[in-house]
Amino acid sequence: MQFSTRTQPINVNIASRTALRAAVRGRFASGEGFALATVNLDHLVKLQKDVAFCEAYLAQDFVVADGNPIVWLSRLAGKEVALLPGADLVRPLMQWAADDQVPVALIGGTDRALTAAAHALRAEVPQVDIVATIAPPMGFDPDSAAAEIVLQQAADAGARMVFLALGAPKQERLAARGRQLVPHMCFASIGAGLDFWAGTQRRAPLWVRKLALEWLWRLLSNPARLLTRYLRCLTLLPVLVLAALKQRNTSGKPQ
Repeated sequence: MQFSTRTQPINVNIASRTALRAAVRGRFASGEGFALATVNLDHLVKLQKDVAFCEAYLAQDFVVADGNPIVWLSRLAGKEVALLPGADLVRPLMQWAADDQVPVALIGGTDRALTAAAHALRAEVPQVDIVATIAPPMGFDPDSAAAEIVLQQAADAGARMVFLALGAPKQERLAARGRQLVPHMCFASIGAGLDFWAGTQRRAPLWVRKLALEWLWRLLSNPARLLTRYLRCLTLLPVLVLAALKQRNTSGKPQ
């Protein structure tokens, strides 16, 4: 499905994990970089207002569906896409990097959390080469000189695959900047994905996720932070449904 933004529309252009694996490993093999974003309803809300976020999203090479609403809306528009949350992609991306001997860097959070995440990931994927863990300072601006230093630190350490756990829109904006400054490097924006591995955040149990209720789990875990965000998402949802139906009627039968 094509989603409208403040500037130009964006598309979920990777429809399955198999397609993502082929795209990622293709870039590893060619020596090219990439930026991977995981679009969800909260991102779509931000994309209606934030021009800088829009520009960063347009610079992403790969976009996958993060959240069942994106999957359902795409299906309504006549396009089948798989659910690929950023948190679920950390393990396979690590494995693909290990298989292709691509060194990894972790950026985001705190030094303590990154150390714990790196330890857990090395235990899960023993072959992975994590060459840097970088915790940007408070108030980190992805457009600042400090961002250039962070990217250079990762590059100097020899990393080619970088996991960004800074939250939206910072992580996507840093990935977009990285595509310009260090174009051989690969960036994956994975939100709280490293916090789950570090144990600093607890993810919803698998049975909750299978029932498509992870949003409710998160809301009940932190209502003060998430209630307003979810209300904004609900406000946008009818507009997205109408847009999906229009795209379905325009394109005809699903492929």
